[in-house]
Amino acid sequence: MSDIAIIGAGLGGLTAALRLHQAGFRPRVYETVRDLKELGVGIVIQPYGTKEITELGLLEKLRPVSVESRESFYFNQYGQQIFFEKCGRFLGYDYEQRFVHRGIMQKLLYNAVIERMGKDAVVLGARCTGFSQDEKGVTVRFTSNAALNPVPDEVRADIVIGADGIKSAIREQLHPQSSKPHYSGISMWRGVSLIPRYNNGGTILHIGAPGYGSMIVYPILDNAYGTDLTLTNWVVEQNGRPESIEDWYQKADVAEIAHMFDICKIDFIDVGEMVRAAKDVWVYPLIDHDPLEQWTFGRVTLLGDAAHAMYPRGGHGACQAYVDAGALAKCMAEMKDPLEALQAYEQQRRPPTSRLVVANRGDGPEVLRRIVEERTGSKPFDDIEKVLPHAEAEGILMAYHRLGGMKRPDEKPEAVGKYDSIYRREEPRAAEKTK
Repeated sequence: MSDIAIIGAGLGGLTAALRLHQAGFRPRVYETVRDLKELGVGIVIQPYGTKEITELGLLEKLRPVSVESRESFYFNQYGQQIFFEKCGRFLGYDYEQRFVHRGIMQKLLYNAVIERMGKDAVVLGARCTGFSQDEKGVTVRFTSNAALNPVPDEVRADIVIGADGIKSAIREQLHPQSSKPHYSGISMWRGVSLIPRYNNGGTILHIGAPGYGSMIVYPILDNAYGTDLTLTNWVVEQNGRPESIEDWYQKADVAEIAHMFDICKIDFIDVGEMVRAAKDVWVYPLIDHDPLEQWTFGRVTLLGDAAHAMYPRGGHGACQAYVDAGALAKCMAEMKDPLEALQAYEQQRRPPTSRLVVANRGDGPEVLRRIVEERTGSKPFDDIEKVLPHAEAEGILMAYHRLGGMKRPDEKPEAVGKYDSIYRREEPRAAEKTK
């Protein structure tokens, strides 16, 4: 059985192609766009994600185009430090944590697929419109989005993997009732700025008060575009903006949010100036989809955002797709019946990703800043130990790391379970319910 069709050439789809190729299969990837451009902003590759990249033999290619994470700081909206922890290898994990531009990561994976599997392994300009299946296989329907190189109207495959993202045509056919996402009431502004390297060059910043506005900042490329500056990714969450369309690339005016962090004073970075320096800014409604009760239907399954779209908190979205890909390939390689393999893959991956989707509907790791905001009434504090003791903050973050599948190396057995309940939210907040 060798005819595997992967719908979507995003991070999950391309990783699945590489993992399946490692396992002896020759899948083909079908992608809507005609040209893979380096679009988007930054992503975090957690240590368990770097493990997947390492096993693909791509770590040495990733290192020069990414930044290794060394440490993580949490600040309130005034720039007062709430918490600090080291990251990746500096905390004792076996693998690095890295920051990278999403478009660069996608191109790296795409080039690896072409080099290892041939230029016909990815079909660009093929928009999937649906599928039908029978006992012997699946017929996938396409419309051509490539005038110079039209794609077939139909493709026959033994197995179909829907890795076509948040607007998945495969998921919509399998779960039409889930096509409407949950809007959190929060808009997410995303941008990149060329600024001087700050702190030690590998620092992620968590800034603000969730009730007012939050920001995440991290470097994604040093000496970018022939300069001595660092391409720095930032994300701002803002409450109260009307819901917009589910599109990652809605252009926005940075002037709407630039003032939000002028009160924030941090010694080694001027975050207001950084936001104003952004060349392009996009706004996106902070949304997700309810955890699905089923991914696999016969010869068709889901992977990545198509299976478990989650709020982009904690840096797990792309990494969970990498893990999906490895688990799927392993099941396919070890089990003779492909239908049983797809079921085994779902049984392994659906429960943990569903828990993470629900946990991220709260604040994810950003819950530390919400706790401080609530305990101080959103005012400056004199002593953080009197507001949020270090031991409590550390325990809360350890519980989140464990939920994401990356238990901290220094975690003590007596701490396990102490703060787990903080992430067990079965229902979204009222503001998150579908409008």
